[in-house]
Amino acid sequence: MIILGLTGSIGMGKTTTAQMFADAGIPVYSADEAVHRLYSGRAVPLIEAAFPGTTREHAVDRQKLSAAVLGQPDAMKKLEAIVHPLVRQEEQAFLENAGKAGADIAVLDIPLLLETGGEERVDRIVVVSAPPEVQRQRVLAREGMNSAKFDAILASQMADAEKRMRADFIVDTGSGLAAARHQVAAIIRQLREEAAG
Repeated sequence: MIILGLTGSIGMGKTTTAQMFADAGIPVYSADEAVHRLYSGRAVPLIEAAFPGTTREHAVDRQKLSAAVLGQPDAMKKLEAIVHPLVRQEEQAFLENAGKAGADIAVLDIPLLLETGGEERVDRIVVVSAPPEVQRQRVLAREGMNSAKFDAILASQMADAEKRMRADFIVDTGSGLAAARHQVAAIIRQLREEAAG
């Protein structure tokens, strides 16, 4: 089974691209969705213990937690030390299930794949990208987002240009959905051709 790491900075269209792989019948694991589950499950007591007052009603209050860690490297490291091992356990279970189901390709959708050394856990890397002005426009259209918050998030992520250099494949979402879907289909086709040898 080929393990494909899917990554990209905020607002690049990674979630939409992950859905394109899923639509093509490829099993997709979303680290973000795993975090959402953990934030209303196993991680709650651990996060409350490390960051008192950031949870309520058996769930993490994402805004309070964000306020506690954004722009605070030490706090961010502390949070990652709690969350990353739990996310990794879910990832392992996903890969085992995909393998048992006979999948030839599985996608790990991980926003900070390259920032966290995750490339060692995948066979190939797909970077989702778009022009900076498209990225900014998409992100600032999100509810609760502003320029300062966007800039802080960007500062915590590897530059898009560097991600593109480390990619085996690039999906450019700046030219619309049809073009991106075509690129995804081409990646799947190429991987299957290579595997067939």
